[in-house]
Amino acid sequence: MTKWVYTFGDGAAEGRASDKPLLGGKGANLAEMCSLGLPVPPGFTITSEVCNWFYANDNSYPPSLTVDVDAALGHISRLTGRGFGDPDKLLLVSVRSGARASMPGMMDTVLNLGLNDETVEALAADSGDERFAYDSYRRFIQMYSNVVLGLDHEVFEEILEDRKARLGRELDTELTAAEWQEIIALYKARIEEELGNPFPQDPKEQLWGAIGAVFSSWMNQRAITYRRLHDIPESWGTAVNVQAMVFGNMGETSATGVAFTRNPSTGEHALYGEFLVNAQGEDVVAGIRTPQNITEAARIAAGSDKPSLEKLMPEAFDAFVTISGRLEKHYRDMQDLEFTIERGKLWMLQTRSGKRTAKAALKIAVDMAREGLISTKEAVARVDPASLDQLLHPTIDPKAERNVIGVGLPASPGAATGEIVFSSDEAEELSGLGRKVILVRVETSPEDIHGMHAAEGILTTRGGMTSHAAVVARGMGKPCVSGAGSLRVDHRNGTLLAMGQTFKKGDIITIDGSNGQVLKGAVAMLQPELSGDFAAIMEWADAARRMKVRTNAETPADARMARSFGAEGIGLCRTEHMFFDGDRITAMREMILADTEKGRRGALDKLLPMQRSDFLELFEIMAGLPVTIRLLDPPLHEFLPKTEKEIAEVAQVMDVPADRLRQRTDALHEFNPMLGHRGCRLAVSYPEIAEMQARAIFEAAVEAGRKAGELVVPEIMVPLVSLKSELDYVKARIDQIARNVMEETNVHIDYLVGTMIELPRAAVRAHVIAETAEFFSFGTNDLTQTTFGISRDDASSFLETYRKKGVIDQDPFVSIDVDGVGELVRLAADKGRAQRPGIKLGICGEHGGDPASIHFCEDVGLDYVSCSPFRVPIARLAAAQAAIKKG
Repeated sequence: MTKWVYTFGDGAAEGRASDKPLLGGKGANLAEMCSLGLPVPPGFTITSEVCNWFYANDNSYPPSLTVDVDAALGHISRLTGRGFGDPDKLLLVSVRSGARASMPGMMDTVLNLGLNDETVEALAADSGDERFAYDSYRRFIQMYSNVVLGLDHEVFEEILEDRKARLGRELDTELTAAEWQEIIALYKARIEEELGNPFPQDPKEQLWGAIGAVFSSWMNQRAITYRRLHDIPESWGTAVNVQAMVFGNMGETSATGVAFTRNPSTGEHALYGEFLVNAQGEDVVAGIRTPQNITEAARIAAGSDKPSLEKLMPEAFDAFVTISGRLEKHYRDMQDLEFTIERGKLWMLQTRSGKRTAKAALKIAVDMAREGLISTKEAVARVDPASLDQLLHPTIDPKAERNVIGVGLPASPGAATGEIVFSSDEAEELSGLGRKVILVRVETSPEDIHGMHAAEGILTTRGGMTSHAAVVARGMGKPCVSGAGSLRVDHRNGTLLAMGQTFKKGDIITIDGSNGQVLKGAVAMLQPELSGDFAAIMEWADAARRMKVRTNAETPADARMARSFGAEGIGLCRTEHMFFDGDRITAMREMILADTEKGRRGALDKLLPMQRSDFLELFEIMAGLPVTIRLLDPPLHEFLPKTEKEIAEVAQVMDVPADRLRQRTDALHEFNPMLGHRGCRLAVSYPEIAEMQARAIFEAAVEAGRKAGELVVPEIMVPLVSLKSELDYVKARIDQIARNVMEETNVHIDYLVGTMIELPRAAVRAHVIAETAEFFSFGTNDLTQTTFGISRDDASSFLETYRKKGVIDQDPFVSIDVDGVGELVRLAADKGRAQRPGIKLGICGEHGGDPASIHFCEDVGLDYVSCSPFRVPIARLAAAQAAIKKG
């Protein structure tokens, strides 16, 4: 019989940390903390399997669930001595989500559940604090109405702010019990007015309403967006955690807070967090009140005049420090903790592996390895390869002039420049147009997830270091400045007021998430130095990985950048990119316009020294490392002018009639050029092009060898081969040029001729093609296009719709389609090796820099991956993790 509910409390639990798929991260870790004997309020977890049942059966539940939940409520009652709905000894509960993967703020929570017009009086009598009881009731009404009944949070905020203004109160904590009762009456009247029904008074009805709302929130828009951004499967579902309430808002000896066992921004080994006295959990992250530092050292560093938890509640602080250290050692990772202190008694509400910046992830992994908590291989596995992108982008030049217009908290490091936008929809819209934006908000909420993803950085005027903006920005690797209280956002007029200046939508600002500064205008940036912890992780990664990592580069700047990032050669030099500059495009157009082979060779003779110079520089930069050069691939029409104005300008420069240029352009027009006269087909039709490129390669190799004192072994790649006979024809021309150059220079040249596998026919006939080809490089961009029959340039219009509707899990141009395209790669690799043992196999499409695709490449046994320069460190780390996982 399926078990739907797991209980925990009083040092015992039915689940463990390993049950995360079933109990979700929160439920599994609550169970684990209970088993460790830590102070955890008792409760129970409804499994994620119920979530799947809920959606598969029209929002209904398994038949036995009601009985199971009642039994679990009885379990809490026995441990607390309190009853759910009991007017004498009242039990209140929280209802929280708990997905397998951490999704901060994306789903719903209800606190103080079980309060009604009768039980609120019992709470007042039991606690001896009437103000606390009615404050808790109004919080419950507000939260339940929003989460379960669907009323906008702002409806209640308007009532509350209006009453506070009338009463002359600034803070919620200044309101008396009687004043809260007045506000509660206003809340309830508005609910009945808006919904036509009174606020529910039955605690059981409240409980099932909250359970249903939490399960429903798995499919709310912000959760869907978050899952899409973080590749979290919809099928995982969420668990629901019901737990006895403990109260941080029970006076001056009570508090609530959030902490990390190490600094999530820098990785520093020091307790890091914030708390509020006389508050509940949502107050800390909402940014409504300014939180206080947990440690005295952090308070001093922040220059705060508000006492730290260490000074204010030393006994609770000491207990928290002990528990924090114990949990970090137990989980062997930096922990994100939530806690409540109720009248001096510490309660632990959550522990999970904390989200961190890339910089912090590196430092924490390296430090823990050096502390002996984890191995170097575990340290390598701990760092998300994609997060390294955060470290490979500019920071503000320390020499740059800074026109500071405001200062907030350094919530997520890095710097960003962009146009001011005040809404997430604007951020997404302008980003889609290729414009860089800074999302400026009073405070962000989970509904802003799409705008935060689209923006270069985030600026908020409220909120602390553990606010929603800070946590989500760090997880995304976005610079963030939060709590910039001196700035004022005027949504009505669409302005940002800063130091007497008014900034409008579209004005440029820069934020520095490393020190919290907000700067006017654009500011000069510097590339980061990749040393220290980064270098240590990369050294350990290189020791663990099997596959080599090359780069896709054809310019000296890209080649040097890639070498600085650790590239071990060039896996793809796209020679067509070398033909678009100045004199080169003119000579290229002369070649295309020529009516005879002699005319074409004459134009190609002008290109030869330019190509030779290009290849020589690449050989020298790579200093003996392999360089794979792809022969001309795109159709010739791409080099010709397109519009009438361009045709007229080019005709004048080349001193040819515009009509002739137009006629040639028309003659080269193709209905589907991607599948047309390109790749090796050009070399078959115009072998003189391949011959010129081969000569340039071989002459550059000879010269580079002479300068370096050692042989250069170029790899020449023939693109778009589908027939062995095509490759045979082109290779014969390459071999003849090689012989000619060797005779002319009296230097022996070692070289390889291979092909790019980018057509399904080439994959299934790989054993035949391997008779001629000495290496295969999988061009998965075109192989994906030709396998699916989808144009990559046009696919964005519908592939995202496919993803949203669950037709596909991932864009196949972003992460390799393992079942289809991947099967062709595997087939070709196996057939190639069977025909030519030891054949060199690599991948050079965009997938070469995608961590998930790199794991597939390791599984297939490719020799190397090749990617853009900035993704080389990502590929090095992903290749190491793939090798470690494979064992």
